[in-house]
Amino acid sequence: MIVTHTQICILGGGFAGIYTALYLNKLSWKRSPKPEITLVDQNDRFLFTPFLYELVTEELDQWEIAPPYLKLIRGTKIQFCRSVVQQIDLKNRQVQLQQGKLLSYDWLVLALGREASLKTISDSDYAFSFRTLADAQKLNEKLQSLEASNNSTIRVAIAGGGSSGVELAGKLADRLQEQGHIYLIERGEKLLKSFTTFSQKIAFQALAERGVKIHLKTKVQSISSDSITLEHQGQIKTIPVDLILWTVGTRVNQLLRHLSSQQNHQDQLITLPTLQILDHPEVFALGDLANIRDHQGKQIPTTAQAAYQQASCAAYNLQAAITGRPLRHFRYIHLGEMLTLGTNSAIVSSLGFINLKGRLAHITRRLVYLLLRMPTLRHRIQVSKHWLARLLLLYFSGGKSTRQTTNNRSHSIGSPDHSLHQNDSKL
Repeated sequence: MIVTHTQICILGGGFAGIYTALYLNKLSWKRSPKPEITLVDQNDRFLFTPFLYELVTEELDQWEIAPPYLKLIRGTKIQFCRSVVQQIDLKNRQVQLQQGKLLSYDWLVLALGREASLKTISDSDYAFSFRTLADAQKLNEKLQSLEASNNSTIRVAIAGGGSSGVELAGKLADRLQEQGHIYLIERGEKLLKSFTTFSQKIAFQALAERGVKIHLKTKVQSISSDSITLEHQGQIKTIPVDLILWTVGTRVNQLLRHLSSQQNHQDQLITLPTLQILDHPEVFALGDLANIRDHQGKQIPTTAQAAYQQASCAAYNLQAAITGRPLRHFRYIHLGEMLTLGTNSAIVSSLGFINLKGRLAHITRRLVYLLLRMPTLRHRIQVSKHWLARLLLLYFSGGKSTRQTTNNRSHSIGSPDHSLHQNDSKL
């Protein structure tokens, strides 16, 4: 008797994609043969984006926040394919990959996320984005060049007062110290507009203490290779800068625009409460590319914690659909917010009554992400050992930083798992 395995294809290896694959692998498949799971991404490494900012100050190594997919799926039946998705054929249930490879599926999970879009500003070639590992590497190279120059000051403008802009401002201020002149520009009336009042207040204070110049109700009119022109209450001002970081404006993958499924004005796929897209119940949409709403009709935020929860629901519903059981409606639980505000400083606001700041918040944030959010127990243990060794080195060195000796300022993607250095595939 030939046993036919259900084919599940997952496009995108961010939080939603990798966790859906890992959850599916952990489920018990007693009622039907375990499905064949294929994870597709154009990169070879998963990126733990909340820790991306720690690369700016060299608090963490790149291998810690960007483990290879092959390492994460070791010991599972998950297949990883590093390739670029070129076309999605919903009618024939096929995915066209680069170099002519064709994947057929019974069930499809779309988790391609969003990408930075600098089209909201003219002369966008002069601005740096900060969403990927490549972005972090490019920024570090630029900073090293500026630090090696004879300039007495390094002037950095950051457009956008959301979480990314605030976290970057704090890290850059701590890295550059007195040499840095940081400008944080927000067109709204406050920083972190979707965050709690506590987080807004503490973030503003922390950045002000670090000398960050905060420009609220200010619009970026234009940028050039060495300046940024701002508009505030009808007044125009041009500021000379050495570096411009652009943290506002994203877009969904262009492939989604051509899908035969309903989308909202932001090109996000409209989903049912079960996370399936309209007209195609065999397709689930997760993360930034999906317009997912709660039972009150309010759109679910496009955050890592939301994607993490969606992955669990999607895995359950995929198994339920395959085995003929009822599907669950997705229920988002907002657990709070955590932000880094510089070296050894952070904000944690959770459950309406937990409000931490400073070093205690920094430690809490690190432990929560390490113990509850980083994928796979194996990677958590490896990172935990490295953090413990770093603390011991710091203690026995009398409190002096050991980052320069342990990391050698090379900014390469070093990993203790040398067998995974080949570029076998990418998500």
